[in-house]
Amino acid sequence: MAINGVKGFNDILPGEVEKWQHIEATARRVFELYGLSEIRIPILEKTELFSRSIGDATDIVEKEMYSFEDKGGNKVTMRPEGTASVMRAFIEHKMHAVDPVARLYYLGPMFRYERPQKGRYRQFHQIGAEITGVSAPTVDAQVLTMLTHFFAELGLTEPTLQINSLGCPECRPVYREALKGFLLNRIELLCEDCERRYQTNPLRALDCKSPGCQEATKGAPSMLEYLCPDCSDHFDKTKGFLDLVGTSYSINERMVRGLDYYTRTTFEMVTSQLGSQSAVAAGGRYDGLISELGGPQLPGIGFAIGVERVALLLAEKDFSRRPDLFIAAMGEQAHAEAFRLMTALQRKGVAVELDYEGKSLKSQMRRADKFKSRFTLIIGGDELARGTAPLKDMDGGSQAEVALDAALILEQVKG
Repeated sequence: MAINGVKGFNDILPGEVEKWQHIEATARRVFELYGLSEIRIPILEKTELFSRSIGDATDIVEKEMYSFEDKGGNKVTMRPEGTASVMRAFIEHKMHAVDPVARLYYLGPMFRYERPQKGRYRQFHQIGAEITGVSAPTVDAQVLTMLTHFFAELGLTEPTLQINSLGCPECRPVYREALKGFLLNRIELLCEDCERRYQTNPLRALDCKSPGCQEATKGAPSMLEYLCPDCSDHFDKTKGFLDLVGTSYSINERMVRGLDYYTRTTFEMVTSQLGSQSAVAAGGRYDGLISELGGPQLPGIGFAIGVERVALLLAEKDFSRRPDLFIAAMGEQAHAEAFRLMTALQRKGVAVELDYEGKSLKSQMRRADKFKSRFTLIIGGDELARGTAPLKDMDGGSQAEVALDAALILEQVKG
């Protein structure tokens, strides 16, 4: 009996993986323009890291984490998100002692046990960025500009940027009480989860997709009405810097995000092209997280991009690779010469394909078409005797006789 993969853990096959590589390469290129460096974090962390950082009352901690005891009796979790792991590494390795301002990005799989659906799987992949040590609103604007720059480099006009402010530990508790008071007479409309979280995390009702929660929160007070003077000034300046550099955005007063550590600026990149999974990237400021995890009192801001969802937005684009050259060889000696040329050209950076089975010329040319090779070189006994062979430009249709010399073929193919 065949063994299938685990539900929600998907294979990324040739033909699709090239798209992923393009997304990742674009992220590396854009993020490094803004001074970020890559960090690689482990998949497995202590469970406490996520319960302390994300929050015990969040869906992730309550329902979705892959947690277990290892053979040593340690409670460990497969990372459900990247920010907490990056901050743990930042603190553990005392990166703040070298420079409190760290600009980091990461790529890799995350794990959450939830119902698999389009663009949302149990193993999913994120590209994330984190900047520590700076509370100035210029950094908020730069992070948001970098994020929109990334999507522009992919050639996507959607998603678009939405922003909000969640205030700080001084003004958000006042808002929480105001929201609880508003919801008190509508609590019977809330879904089971939001009713359960009414005391601990009432803000989640604002972005809940349940029709009852959407009805219950109609006309709810806005966090923006409760911002303290410092938070209000920070948000106004962030918007001012975005306006200054022409980064487009809209304000979404109902955006609260699902993690407890966010403060002040929060944001999402949203699209109408993926149904209910509208957020393609999201993040915010987390000025208390580093100290909460045992580090110094340093601010931070970051985001994560859902790679599966970005790949869906790029569904119509073809990222498959084309070989530079296909060598069709007729006969044993010609095959040996083709193998010699192929190896020499590959060592010089030319992508070459070769038929290994001695099929007919017609069959080999069909294979060259299948590969969409840019050039085709045909070698047989006559070509070996005269030391030259026809090189055909498969795009332009022209053909030239070239010497069976790797350096000369390289000039034609790469010229």
